[in-house]
Amino acid sequence: MTGFNTTTQEQQHSGYPAYDEQISQLVHYVYHNELDSALALHRARLALLDALGCAMETLQQSSECRAIIGPRIPGTDAPNGFKLPGTNYQMDPVKGAFDLSTLIRFLDHNDAYPGAEWGHPSDNLGAILAVADWLSRTRESAPSNGGAQPTIRTVIIALIKAYEIQGCYQMQNAFNKVGLDHTILVKIASTAVTAWLTGLTEAQAAAAISHAWADGHPLRIFRQSPNVGPRKGWAAGDAAMRAVHLCLLAKAGQPGIPTALSDPDWGFLKTSFGGQPLRLPRPLGSLVMETVFFKLITAEGHGISAVQAALQLSKTLSEKGLDAPRDISRIHVRTHEAACRIIDKQGPLSNAADRDHCMRYMIAVVLLKKAVIEAADYSDSGPWARDPRVEALRSKIDIVEEKQFTADYNGEKKSTASGLTISLVDGTTLDEVVVEYPIGHHLHQDTLAKVQAKFRENMKGMFSQEEIDRIIQAVYDDKMPVHQLVDLLVRDTNID
Repeated sequence: MTGFNTTTQEQQHSGYPAYDEQISQLVHYVYHNELDSALALHRARLALLDALGCAMETLQQSSECRAIIGPRIPGTDAPNGFKLPGTNYQMDPVKGAFDLSTLIRFLDHNDAYPGAEWGHPSDNLGAILAVADWLSRTRESAPSNGGAQPTIRTVIIALIKAYEIQGCYQMQNAFNKVGLDHTILVKIASTAVTAWLTGLTEAQAAAAISHAWADGHPLRIFRQSPNVGPRKGWAAGDAAMRAVHLCLLAKAGQPGIPTALSDPDWGFLKTSFGGQPLRLPRPLGSLVMETVFFKLITAEGHGISAVQAALQLSKTLSEKGLDAPRDISRIHVRTHEAACRIIDKQGPLSNAADRDHCMRYMIAVVLLKKAVIEAADYSDSGPWARDPRVEALRSKIDIVEEKQFTADYNGEKKSTASGLTISLVDGTTLDEVVVEYPIGHHLHQDTLAKVQAKFRENMKGMFSQEEIDRIIQAVYDDKMPVHQLVDLLVRDTNID
């Protein structure tokens, strides 16, 4: 793909070089790529519904998250501002982007995409919907003073492109291996599509993206023991908020940093990426949306296959009249390298964020519960956090890398396989259960039907069936102004 050559008057007069090629590539893709994949468009509507449902699930279940959303100054409203779904808050799009992306991400139930880096492309919806709703309301109130009003189609196209940017970078670039958090890619992708949404020129878009690369980037420390904490739930909101702010700065005329990536002394690649190249392994199109993994089980994505395998084994144990942990001597887990590196934790687990990134905890709870693990099962107040049987089972688990699973995870199959074998105290061993494509994978035939069912389940605590039906219909109405969809999601009062 050929990127445009961003040459501004400032560059001509100051001798600045053209923007780094990958910055130009992103702008060219966002501004000039015409999407025509029916599959991507269909899955994008489900991705939008799924993300909104995850936000409503968080509002209902997490008082910790509810405590950090709302206007910067309590009690204030922003004229024509973004109306945060599930609430009566109306705020500026910068804080709105933080709040919606945080709500989507907080319970670790939104979609995911595998690769050298694992990330969650729907994290970008906070920036997209906050800006689109704000522009839609602004242009509705003064149509002669603005551009075209954003529609549902606008949001869908922006979502596909944000997924593609984030997902393609994830394929071959392991930010975690240099200590950076994957939400750096939310900032890059959200900046690129928000630039387009807000009507920036291509030169301004390049400037905004260059600043996104030049930012100080979050360390991954808040996802790794012993420092795991709730920041992993709002890190995406932080990235989305920054993306919107950078675009507003570029719109106000702030110049860019043309060699933000490549400068040999001070560029991102030298200072923050170990001197490695950034790889875009394929032309940007719509593949990521076509193959994104929908999280239909509340578990860190690398561990969902293990959860399903454990569920099958729990049924076998029950059929044989066996008890966990009493009758189990050992649980052997074969899985892919990323799971070993990210969610194989031993020792104490200090909070919900720590538990939901521990494969051993997930497996133990499923074997004891004899059902899939849910968001409440990770909480301090839940039934399992202090159950000694969980710790007894965790101590009996060993996790090893299976090279073929790693190859399939990194290759074209993009499977997230795990195999579990249970050895019993009487010396017998149950047959290994291997799950290669867990529910939510694009090759699992039940995935898309279950995504809409998950949305309805997440919404029903706050919306009637008639309201849910209208929201679904709106997501399929390409010509509907964005604010009309968001109005369907507003509640008159906030959840305490």
